[in-house]
Amino acid sequence: MVVLALTLLAAAATAFSLGVLLWVICRHFWTEYIPAGISHPVKLRILSCLLQLSMTWGVIFEKLGLCYAPQFASFLHDLQPLKKDPDVVVIDLHFGTIPVKLYCPKAPSPTPRPGIIFFHGGGTILGSLRTHHGICLRLSKDSDSVVLAVGYRKSPMYKFPVMRVDCEAATTHFLKSLHVYGVDPARVVVCGDSVGGGIATVICQMFVKRPDLPRIRAQILIYSALQAIDFQCPSYQQNSNIPLLSWNFAFYCWHCHLDVNPSWKSVIKRGSHLPPEVWEKYRKWLGSENIPERFKKHGYQPVPLEPVNEDAYLETSVILDSTCSPLIADDDIVCQLPETCIVSCEYDLLRDHSLLYKKRLEDLGVPVTWHHMEDGFHGVLNTLDFGFLSFPCSTRILNVITQFIRGL
Repeated sequence: MVVLALTLLAAAATAFSLGVLLWVICRHFWTEYIPAGISHPVKLRILSCLLQLSMTWGVIFEKLGLCYAPQFASFLHDLQPLKKDPDVVVIDLHFGTIPVKLYCPKAPSPTPRPGIIFFHGGGTILGSLRTHHGICLRLSKDSDSVVLAVGYRKSPMYKFPVMRVDCEAATTHFLKSLHVYGVDPARVVVCGDSVGGGIATVICQMFVKRPDLPRIRAQILIYSALQAIDFQCPSYQQNSNIPLLSWNFAFYCWHCHLDVNPSWKSVIKRGSHLPPEVWEKYRKWLGSENIPERFKKHGYQPVPLEPVNEDAYLETSVILDSTCSPLIADDDIVCQLPETCIVSCEYDLLRDHSLLYKKRLEDLGVPVTWHHMEDGFHGVLNTLDFGFLSFPCSTRILNVITQFIRGL
């Protein structure tokens, strides 16, 4: 009798798991779109389904009261084995309570090396020191640099501005002890992908006002999230259903991080969460007229402003903080920023963040090196060590940022 019960239970669990998998696959084909310009579409479909599957199981466990959905998804993502390289020494450390990984080329160097402070992406809810280990390992080896990867606390357990506080503290600690790690104080770079690129921008802006610390030499921003204000720019309209960052998933990350009620989703998408005077104030930096025409040819229609929803404005006004939306930082801060390398991807919801920030920097005289991946999509760099699921674009991104660092 017990054997029969266990058999039925196992059969039910298997049927349920297959049902979840089938639902995820059907949902992917129903809601997501892969343009012809993306090479290897089957690979992207597999990656998208795996991401959705991990989040779907996370939602199931969240409904059962066991954990947050992103926590379970992160647990699964962190199961991947860590790659080793005989030429790079990897050390796990803590700066206070903040976990970090230090990557240092094993070969001795007659002079101090460049230092790279790396902030991982993941929409503030996913990503970790483990998911970005392969990127940091290759970055250290290929650029002959000391890389510090910061393991900040994530949403939804920790809300804004906890992530920024952790990254600021880790950066301060590292800059005060560069001699310990053999880093040249004149060649320290901040770098990040997605929301990690956004926090790299914030840190760079904040540390302009820190004359007590070594000046940051450059910033590298890889398809970065640089504003949380406007969700109707061309790339949001054109790429809203493209894996691995759809509009729905981006909003989920947004409301988890900022602790905003998800019921405001349609209000925020239409832009009625902010009053006309706010839109007018920031139009000079956020307006679509700042984006080259070639990026507006397909699938973009300007959206007229609607009357402001005052309740939504009260709840979401934190987005006007420049540490939340560094794209709208004051000119007197942005003009002091160091040389910048920007990588953008054509099929990325956040593509226009990079284009708008590039223009801001150039208008204020900051040197910018820009690389645009015509076949790229959000998150492609993470496929660097995915074997048969990797994309050539990930290697190209690593190569251009490596060359930039070597040229400093």
